[in-house]
Parts: sequence; structure tokens; C-alpha cells
Amino acid sequence: MKKKAISILLATTMVMTTMVGCGSSSADSSSSDADAAAEEATEETADAAEESTASADTLVYWSMWEATEPQGIAIQEAIDAYTEETGVKVDVQFKGRTGQREGLQAALDAGTRIDMFDEDIDRVNGSWGDYLMDLEEFAKAADYEATANAGLISACREVGGGTLKSIPYQPNVFAFFYNKDLFEEAGIEAVPTTWDEFLDVCQKLKDAGITPITCDDAYADCMIGYHLGRLAGEAKVKEIVADGKWDDPIVMQMAEDYQELAEKGYFSENIGSNVWPAGQNSELALGEVAMYLNGSWLPNEVADMAGEDFNWGCFSYPAVTEGATDTATGVEAANYGAQVYGINKDSALGQEAFDLICKITKGEYDQKLADESNGIPADTTNTEWPALVECAKPVMDACTTRYSWAVGIESNDDMTPVIKENFIKLMAGTLDAQGFVDAMTAASK
Repeated sequence: MKKKAISILLATTMVMTTMVGCGSSSADSSSSDADAAAEEATEETADAAEESTASADTLVYWSMWEATEPQGIAIQEAIDAYTEETGVKVDVQFKGRTGQREGLQAALDAGTRIDMFDEDIDRVNGSWGDYLMDLEEFAKAADYEATANAGLISACREVGGGTLKSIPYQPNVFAFFYNKDLFEEAGIEAVPTTWDEFLDVCQKLKDAGITPITCDDAYADCMIGYHLGRLAGEAKVKEIVADGKWDDPIVMQMAEDYQELAEKGYFSENIGSNVWPAGQNSELALGEVAMYLNGSWLPNEVADMAGEDFNWGCFSYPAVTEGATDTATGVEAANYGAQVYGINKDSALGQEAFDLICKITKGEYDQKLADESNGIPADTTNTEWPALVECAKPVMDACTTRYSWAVGIESNDDMTPVIKENFIKLMAGTLDAQGFVDAMTAASK
């Protein structure tokens, strides 16, 4: 997963497809070299008019995955099965994350023949939303929602302006991932659900000679976003960022809470200098630090370094009651989502595209996709989660409120670098709570 929505992004869960699609059915990871992919995307855009030479009855699918990634391999197998069963040919173009993000918009604008595409839920419905086909009738005819994760379908409708314009797969959830063996070594018997319990866990870890928390620069904003969201909800977070209301009392509350973590020595000594993926690779995966706020893609990303014996645990960011407003949220709220499929509104092969989406996101190939990528199934009948992410299931199952990425703290692009810089200083102890508020207030003028 790429390190920024990494946008992460991550969700859960969907039945065997007989085929004529599911119509009658029950039916920031590795990324490509950025420079090469960017150059490829530029060349593709320049040749947009000539990009697809597929015949009119061939589906053209632009994929965010690399052909050699586990996801790409599983999707290709599903496509091969779909073509064998239906006779519909598919021209799949594996663009990789950078190629998709830098090339798809320009290609769509240029009128390039693209029937379907995928990426994370917010990017597909936001950046490329104008090109999406309404999928409500397809989904109804297929009884798609009978085995779809209700929370994710609801999220797709929400970001689609109240209409289902995308289909989720590869669900994910953002939460604290931790080393169960280190918790056991420190005598911790239960995961924290409140901030006071979280502080108690941190102290027990420190007393046992274990560093409680690490983070990388790529994910630092998620911590401040979650904390402010717990205090006042996402709408308030976005208001603070958009209007520069850094003098709001909940900002000071957040800063004081994190100042306390820093003063008590609960952060890695490298917290101020960690550049992704240093914290997750060199500290968490190697057993040097106990906890890391990250997405459910994390265990797979560090699997080779952590080894087969790493004992993964997961818990939702704790509820923060002191100073909370009536719009505060608790452990039922999380940034969860998925990759999603969209169908080009101008496609003449909408039904065929939807049938292929069903093939990939339900039954056998949904399970294969989850197993081979250590991901979360999207089909609710696929109840066996890969061992690496099984720990996230209780967190996902408890989610009833969806946060967007970093709980909206990155909703003002101009302020994101400033927020990150000063928040990292706060965690590193080189800036106190008042200093953080003053720095952010000054930067917003």
C-alpha cells in the first residue's frame, strides 16, 4: 500500500459466483518505481487516443495493481475464469499505483476507451466521480448486497452522493496494531478502550523495558486526526483545518494529551526522525516497539521482516472523554474503507463489467484475493480471514461510524505539511502543547 492513502486506506466481507456474473449468483505495500511509472503515465496520456485497440466487445480494465503483485495475480485468474465461462474478452492493463493515479484522469479526459477501473474508495468517488456509472440497478438485479458488507456498501453510497457508484473489495481498517507477545511480557491482559486505559498500558510496557509507541512521518497525521475526532468528531476536525481554528480548546486538549505521552517517554526515541517505513520496519516488525497506528495492510507489508512467529494484535483508537464534546466519537468510529471498482458511465459494456466485478469480489476469487495478499475478504460468506489480519476482525465488526482518511486532518492540502511538522515535534518533545497551538495559529494567518 502506498504510504499516503495510504491513504491507506482500509473494512470486510461477501458467495460463490456461478456466472453469468453475480446476476444469478449467490456468487501505504509495494508500489512501482515512481519515476518509471510517472514516465509511463505521461507516455500513456500522450497516446491516449491510441491507447486501447480492443474490439468493441472486449472489456478494457485499468487496474491499480502490478501484474506481479498477489492482488494482480489473483485478479488475472478471476479474469481468465470469467472469460472462459462467458466468452467475454478482457483487456486488463496493470498500471500500478503511480500509473493509475497519474494517468487515469488524463486518459478519461482524453476519451480513452476504459470500461472499468479501481482504486481506493475516496479517490474513485472523489477524483474520478464524474465518470462513474450508477450501479444501483445492476446491484439490485444481482441481489449483490445479500452477501456484501453493509457498512462498506453504505460508505460507497455516502461518498457517491447517496447513490451506489462503486463496488468495494480488499477492505481495510485503520487502528492500533501491536505485538501481543510484548503485551503479555508486560502483564497486559486486555486492550485499552479508553485513554486512561491506554496510558496504563503504555506505563506497563515502559516499566517492562519496552518502548510503547512508534510512528513514521507518513502516518503521523492520522494520530492527531484520530485524537481530535475522538474529542469532537470529524466535522469539527475539518472545520479547524479549513478555518484555522487552532485556538479551539479541543486542540489544546489533544496537544496536552500528546505532550504527556512524550514527557512520560512512551514514544520511540526515533519518533522525531522516522521516515517511512523506518518505524514499521525497523522498530515494530523487529519487536523493538509494541504499538503502531496503521492500516490492516501493515502485517502483510512487514511480513518478511516480522517473521511467521510475530503475534499480531489490533485495537481501535481509544475513546477520549476528558474535554470531549457532544459530537465526540468512540471505538465504534474508525477510518475503514476498501479499494473499489467503478464503471465508466460512457461504457457500452456496463453489464459485462459488473459481471466481472462480481466474479472478482465474491466467492472463490474474493477468498483467493484475500488469502494471497493477506487481506480482508469482501464477501460476507468468506468468513475465514488470513491469519495475519484476523486480529482486525473484532475492530472491523464493531465499526458503525466511518472516518475518512486521517479523520479529515488532511482536508486542507496547504496546511498538511505544517500540521505534520509541528505534530511530530510535539511527539518528539521538542514542542510543548502551547508551542504547538501557537505554531499552528501563526501558520494559519
